[in-house]
Amino acid sequence: MDKSYKAILNDISTFIFDVDGVLTDGSVFIANDGELLRSMNVKDGYALKTAVRKGYNVCIITGGNNNGVKIRLQGLGIKDFYMNAHLKAEHLTEYLNKHNISLNNVLFMGDDIPDIPAMKMVALPCCPQDAVPQIKEISVYVSHKNGGRGCARDIIEQVLKVRGDWEGNFSAKND
Repeated sequence: MDKSYKAILNDISTFIFDVDGVLTDGSVFIANDGELLRSMNVKDGYALKTAVRKGYNVCIITGGNNNGVKIRLQGLGIKDFYMNAHLKAEHLTEYLNKHNISLNNVLFMGDDIPDIPAMKMVALPCCPQDAVPQIKEISVYVSHKNGGRGCARDIIEQVLKVRGDWEGNFSAKND
């Protein structure tokens, strides 16, 4: 892990996350009716909600298109979603232009090959511990946590602590 990533943390105001393999462990449970179910970590949820409450930009760019995932993340206060997004770099550019955000202020956490073009654009590309080797190779920070097991919490907490936004009275309601 490259220690120099810590120098970038103070500049981060925008978090971009993939879903499958980052906010979930990549497993898909198939219900009898064919619905695909996923599991998310409440610690990641708490960090996402805290980032939103503290005024950070949080956006989801995922190749998946699961309404349950969107409902869960909307419940945490996330408003910006690009679902069924197979050209993630294009969606990232669209989001940044829409909100007038500089790439120098953006962190993108991905775990697999489709994330590479978007991750190469941002100031802080990062990934879960169990990301594929090609993603680890381009990541400035590799979390010690796996996808769906606290990797989002890990990097969000680091950014918010460096910027003085982590400590304080937080409500745990609906995390």
